[in-house]
Amino acid sequence: MSKTSSIENIFDVLIIGAGPIGIACALESKKNGLSYIVVEKGALTNSLYNYPLNMTFFSTSEKLEIDEIPFISNNPKPTRNEALEYYRRVATSNNLNINLYEKIVSVEKDDSSFNVESDKNNYKAKNIIVSTGFYDIPNTLNIPGENLPKVMHYYKEAHPFVMQNVIVVGASNSSVDAALEIWRKGGDVTMVVRGPEIGERVKYWVKPDIENRIKEGSIKAYFNSEIEEITESEVLINTLQGKITLPNDYVVALTGYKPDFNFLQTLGVELSNDKKRLPQYNSDTMETNVEGLYLAGVICGGMETHKWFIENSRIHAKIIVDHLTR
Repeated sequence: MSKTSSIENIFDVLIIGAGPIGIACALESKKNGLSYIVVEKGALTNSLYNYPLNMTFFSTSEKLEIDEIPFISNNPKPTRNEALEYYRRVATSNNLNINLYEKIVSVEKDDSSFNVESDKNNYKAKNIIVSTGFYDIPNTLNIPGENLPKVMHYYKEAHPFVMQNVIVVGASNSSVDAALEIWRKGGDVTMVVRGPEIGERVKYWVKPDIENRIKEGSIKAYFNSEIEEITESEVLINTLQGKITLPNDYVVALTGYKPDFNFLQTLGVELSNDKKRLPQYNSDTMETNVEGLYLAGVICGGMETHKWFIENSRIHAKIIVDHLTR
């Protein structure tokens, strides 16, 4: 599946990122006779691979399908493992040209093409599609002690937290799932939430569960609160009732993630000058302010990472390739 490339190869399209939308762009390119290559710095569907082991999608399986290839799952809402299997089969059965574990180092544009250097190869491409998602860079707390080994911004499974005092930061789907799973596996869980309640976008079948666990006291929660400092054995929290100190073994800070804005800016993509950091692109073509450079998938939303999902951005592949083949 991986092919070594040299600077003599001139691709019609170079796709950065081998997530579901990057795979969709590759399929659409192949179907339309475009020469293409996908370059991914990690594993195939790297973001999905790094999701919690027992995660269940909010979307039903047919909404995660790409190129009308059926996604059959055991339940209406598929699991992480089922999604990994689906996208792997799509990529391998279609013999897509994908180079994995290869990081893009630089991109330079000349009059008619892009010169792309990775840590393994050099490429020349007429067009570039960036579909790198947003899961690589966590939003940090920016507090003393955040760099301690016991603090993590990704959650994989509950077992390491059995019989431990665990603070889960946030009230999104990932935070709620982690809090419930750790509590059910025997961890002592406290949630610290900056807002007044559990997030409104939490999965509708999970929200009553976490609210009832908090109500009965099984999981403790401090709303309108923030962590001020983390030490080896404690956490200092600012609450509405004042500052409190809790014994602590682990902090799971699931405070969201953001796209690699520095990378976009090195490519020349202009970002909005506000907190949303929206990249500039034409929604009719997905082309950015840089001619020949396109965006696809979640990265289009800047800091509004809840606006784009697989189900509503899979169409980006067809929009881009339609524009390229006019």
